Amino acid sequence: MTVRLNKDALAHARRLIRDGKVARDERDDWSEHAPSTDAENDFIDAHGMAEFAKWHLGEDTEATEGTKGRCKFPYGDFRRVHRCAVISAESRAGQYDHDEIEKAFKELLELIDAE
Repeated sequence: MTVRLNKDALAHARRLIRDGKVARDERDDWSEHAPSTDAENDFIDAHGMAEFAKWHLGEDTEATEGTKGRCKFPYGDFRRVHRCAVISAESRAGQYDHDEIEKAFKELLELIDAE
């Protein structure tokens, strides 16, 4: 699997944080706050895959274009950036040696915590 930073998603996350669209939740809350499969599918039906991809900082370039499997490292619930998602994804990115993605999540966390 080759995962690269989705720069459009990073710009989207920065805008959301700047606009105050952030859930300042606790570190371990993401398992409860993450969108369900049905919520993901509803979002894709309403907004398309390109918008869905903007909610994921990673892109698996080996997965088929235009599929959910191509989108990695979610950071929000399609309305807000979740601090717990950013923390969880930063950890996972580091664990799997996705250094550029880990660095991007670290930056997002600093932006959230600076507010």
